[in-house]
Parts: sequence; structure tokens; C-alpha cells
Amino acid sequence: MPIPDFHALMYPLLQLADHGEPLRLRDSYAPLADAFELSPQERHQLSPSGQQYLFNNRVTWAASYLRKAGLLESSGRGLITITAQGYITLREVRYIDMAYLMGFESFREFRRRTGSSSPRPRSLEMSESLEDVPDALTPLESMEVSWRAIRADLELDLIERMQQIHPARFEQLVIDVLMTMGYGCGESAGQNVGQSGDGGIDGIINEDPLGLETIYLQAKRWVNPVGRPDIQKFSGALAGRRARKGVFITTSQFTREAQEYVTGLETRIILIDGPQLARLMIDHNVGVSTVDRFEIKRLDSDYFLEE
Repeated sequence: MPIPDFHALMYPLLQLADHGEPLRLRDSYAPLADAFELSPQERHQLSPSGQQYLFNNRVTWAASYLRKAGLLESSGRGLITITAQGYITLREVRYIDMAYLMGFESFREFRRRTGSSSPRPRSLEMSESLEDVPDALTPLESMEVSWRAIRADLELDLIERMQQIHPARFEQLVIDVLMTMGYGCGESAGQNVGQSGDGGIDGIINEDPLGLETIYLQAKRWVNPVGRPDIQKFSGALAGRRARKGVFITTSQFTREAQEYVTGLETRIILIDGPQLARLMIDHNVGVSTVDRFEIKRLDSDYFLEE
């Protein structure tokens, strides 16, 4: 039979996870392929880019969308676990599509971030079939929509992963991001100093060899929003060191009061929330790797000019 679209795989994948124990995603490929009676050729058919198996790629996207809706959750590297809402879904319906997922606020927010809120199901395999592309979009526009969806999915994955790592590892991560962005002088310019009694400073970055200009960092691996009191404490820690530059980074969000507070400070404090941090990681290749690359070319009219 034809290789199923990723939305057709969502309900069977959720059923596979319905045993209480974490499921390694790669262990779901064979059972799902068996359930759809795929031939060996179909199981090993490559995606248009030729970098991965098409069926496995669609299972991965099915898992990703179920996680965005809160029906699955990540429980470790490559592991997924069904949630309480996932159990409810298995009892309520027998098929999951994009329209059903749009009933969950977390999924609607994800779709808003990608710029495509239509519940119409279609594969995210960008070069797979123009028949899946809405008529109102050109092929290039459809690729841009898919690119935004892929990027938004990666941003959320990064935030989720960062919230799972050890606080000290997160502190080093934010130093790596800023160093990769060009802040700091030399490989040893960034230092992780966060510990008990650190005075509210988790890291420092020396912008010159002598350390005459220093950026002080506060890194909070939080889920709840960061409020004004936390920024005030950080501001006090900076004042105690007569610092002029500070960066407060969190995996969550900042309250409006916190954002308004920093605008009136003499000391310059930059706030970076989870989504912005994830975007910086992607833009500067920290914690991510390239798996596919597509080039879009057009006719070079100058080449064909006759002298």
C-alpha cells in the first residue's frame, strides 16, 4: 500500500505508546511499517533529499505533532511517553488529524508560530508532491511555510531539552551561545561561576584580554515566568560588582513588569527568553546540526545573452 502520510501515523503511534513505559521512537518504525503492510522497498524508500528514509521521517513528524498537542511527551533522548491527555484521546477518537490537534491550545500556539493556522493536513516533506500544496501558494511559498514549521518545531524541541539538563550545563550553554555570537576575547574568555553563594552571577564573559570590559550572566532553567523581583536581585548583584553590562537568560518568559523594569536602569541588562535563546542557538549552530540542505536556483538570463 502507499506510504502513509504523517497524520495517518499519529493515532497508531499513540497506540504503540499506550503501555506506560517510555517508547524509543526508532523502535516504533518496524511495528508501524508492519501495521501498514509496507514492502521492504517502501520501508527503505528515501526522501527527496536522499538523506533519510521517508517512512521513518514521517513517523518522526507524527511524534513531533503529538508532542506539540500534549498527547506525548519527551522522557529522555529519543524516548517518548504517552500523557494523561493521550490516554483520553485514545478513548475518545479512532483517528487523529490536524483538525483534531487544533483543539489543543499548545498546538494552536505552535501553528501560529509557524504562520500556518489552517487545520488542513499535509505532509511537511517539502519537495514531496505539489498536490499537497494549497492552491493559493507558489512552490517557493510552500517551501517557506514548511521551513518555518520545521524551524518552529526545532525551537520548541530545544526549549524542552534545555529544561531537562542540569543547571550547570545550562549555564555553560548560554556562555557557548554568546561566545559563538562573537562576545568575548579568546576561547577562555567565558567562565561558568554559578554556585551556592554566587551572588546572583552564573557566568562572566571578558570582552578584552585584560577583562576591563565584562559581561555578567544570569541563567535560569525555569518553566515559570521570570518576574521583576528576580531582575531586581540580578541588578543588585551587578551593582555590587560595579558592572555595566548584564544578560539575564531563561528557558521560560519574562513578565511585563520585568521587561519594563530594565528599561529604567542605568546598568544595561538584556533579557533573553526561551524562544529567543532557541533562535540564537539555531542561527549560530549551537546544539543543532544540519541534516538536509536545499538550493533554489533560477535561470541566469545574462548567460544566454548573445554578443
